[in-house]
Amino acid sequence: MPKKFLRRYLPNPKQIRELPALRPLGKWLQDPELWHLHRRSVAGAAFIGLFCAFLPIPFQMVVAASLAVVSRCNLPISVALVWITNPLTIPPMFYFAYRLGVWLLDMELAVDAVELNWEWLSNNAGVIGYPLLFGCLVCGWVSGVTAMVLSRIAWRWHVIKRWRARRERRRSRKLGDYS
Repeated sequence: MPKKFLRRYLPNPKQIRELPALRPLGKWLQDPELWHLHRRSVAGAAFIGLFCAFLPIPFQMVVAASLAVVSRCNLPISVALVWITNPLTIPPMFYFAYRLGVWLLDMELAVDAVELNWEWLSNNAGVIGYPLLFGCLVCGWVSGVTAMVLSRIAWRWHVIKRWRARRERRRSRKLGDYS
């Protein structure tokens, strides 16, 4: 992955540390490993971010940030990837996770129609809870591992491409000296 491309879109660590809401976490945010862009850090952050995006809980960003700090992965990437779940994407993602959970657990589909209100959710939480949680964990694990592997492959491909370009530049300079 090109570091310049990622740095262009990621926030500055100093600006993050100076946010009033994050001042209590100051000593944990001082770890430079949370801000480095290297293959292990980005791949781990991709796993954490996408896994936490599928968690059917509020405050997914807090969980992703905590896991990034504990595992010393890139903090901004892990938190930013959680944002794939938003009010537009949550219903289809969680419905798919519920259907997957029902299928994997060999259960019967208990809900025919979904209503988007708290009353319906509280009445059906016991029926849909376990298959939804299981499906979300499976989807989170699969998407996280896929993102981690793809980011490592993309990073490696980028490095090899740069090595080859550098070798060609050296070769052309060397040939230019002899002519």
